[in-house]
Amino acid sequence: MTTTASLLATLPGHFYTDPAIFRAEQERIFEALWYCAVRSADLDRPGAFRTVQAGRENVLVTRTRTGELRAFLNVCRHRGARLCTQSAGQVRRTLRCPYHAWTYGLDGTLVAAPNLRRMPDVDRAEYGLVRVALREWLGYAWICLADEPPSFEDTVVGAVVERLGDSAAIERYAAEDLALGRRVRYDVAANWKLIVENFMECYHCATIHPELTGVLPEFSAGLAAQSYVGHGARFAEQAQGFTVDGSAGFGRLPGVADAQDRRYFAVTVRPQVFLNLVPDHVIVHRVFPLAEDRTEVECDWLYAPAVVASGADLDKSVELFHRVNVQDFDACERTQPAMASRAYARGGVLVPAEHHIGAFHDWVTRLLGEDPGRPPTTPGAMSMNERYAAYAPEGNGEDSETSGPHA
Repeated sequence: MTTTASLLATLPGHFYTDPAIFRAEQERIFEALWYCAVRSADLDRPGAFRTVQAGRENVLVTRTRTGELRAFLNVCRHRGARLCTQSAGQVRRTLRCPYHAWTYGLDGTLVAAPNLRRMPDVDRAEYGLVRVALREWLGYAWICLADEPPSFEDTVVGAVVERLGDSAAIERYAAEDLALGRRVRYDVAANWKLIVENFMECYHCATIHPELTGVLPEFSAGLAAQSYVGHGARFAEQAQGFTVDGSAGFGRLPGVADAQDRRYFAVTVRPQVFLNLVPDHVIVHRVFPLAEDRTEVECDWLYAPAVVASGADLDKSVELFHRVNVQDFDACERTQPAMASRAYARGGVLVPAEHHIGAFHDWVTRLLGEDPGRPPTTPGAMSMNERYAAYAPEGNGEDSETSGPHA
C-alpha cells in the first residue's frame, strides 16, 4: 500500500515572476483554449461592441445587424492600427479605423476605404477583419484564438459536468436568462495562477473569511469542503440566505432543484473562469491576466430579471462575496512579492487539503512544455518538467478527489 506525503511541492517561484513564462502562458494557454470574454447581454443591440485582452491579442466582440455575436482581432488590415480603442461602445453601421478610415461591416467585411474604387483588384473579403472562434454558453461569449479550437464540450462544458455530476446541474440555474445585478472589477497585483490556486482551496477560509464561514460553517474547519463530485456546502442553520449577515435573499431561482437549495456550489473552468452557484443568484468571475504580476478580475452577480427590474436592494447579497474577493486578492498580493525571494526559489508546499492544486500545476507545466524562462544552455540541462519533478517529492500532482470550497 502506497501513501502520499503530507507535504507536496508547489511550482518554483519563478513561475510567477518570469516574463518569459508569462509570454509562453499567453501563447500556449490563453491563446490556445476557450476564454470567457464578455457577457452576451452587454451587447444588447447591433453595433454594440466590447474589446478584451486574450493572451497577446486584443479581441473585438460585436453584435451584427442580424443579431449574431462575432469576434475579430482588433487590428485594421491596412496598417495595423487598433480599430476600436475603447473597452466598450456603440457604432451605427460600421467599424471605422481612426487612422486611414478603412471601414468594416459588423460582419468584418471591408466595405469602404479612401480611393478603394480606384483599386478594383482588392478583394474586400480577403482584407476583412480576422475572425476569432466564438461560442455562447451560460449567457457569455467564449472565444478561442486557436486555428483549430479544442472541443468546447470536452473542455468547458466537461469541466462543469465533471464537477457537478451532470449538465443539468448547471442548466437549472439558467444563467443565460439571468440579469446583471452588479459588476465589480478588481485590479490585482498578483500572478493569475496565485488567484486560481486561492480559489481552489479553503485551507485559508477560517483565517481570512469570517463572513463566508458564518454562512458556510463547514469551511471554518480549514479543510477541503467539497470532498466529492456534486457536493455543495450547506448553509448554516441560522442563515436565511447567502448574504453578508445571513439575512434572507431573493427566493430560489425557478429551476433550482431541492437538492441544490441552501447549498453553495463552485466550479473552476480553466484557465480563467470561476462559477459560484447559490439558490437565488449566480456569481461569475472572469480572470484576465495582463502581466506576470498583474491580473484583472471582473465579477458579475446575476439575479432573476424580476429582482433586478424591481430595484431590490442587492447590497447584502453582493457584499458577502465582494468581501471574499477583497480578502482573497489581498492575500494574493501579499504572496506575489515572495515569489521572487530566494526563500521561494524552489517553491513552497501543499498540505493535504491543498493536494489537488498539484493537478493544476501539472496542467500548467504540461501545456507550457519546455521551460521558456530557463532554457537549457548546455547538453543535459534539465527541462522544465524535469526541474519541477526534481523539486517535488514523489507523488506530487496526483489528482485528488479533495477540492476546496471554491474548487
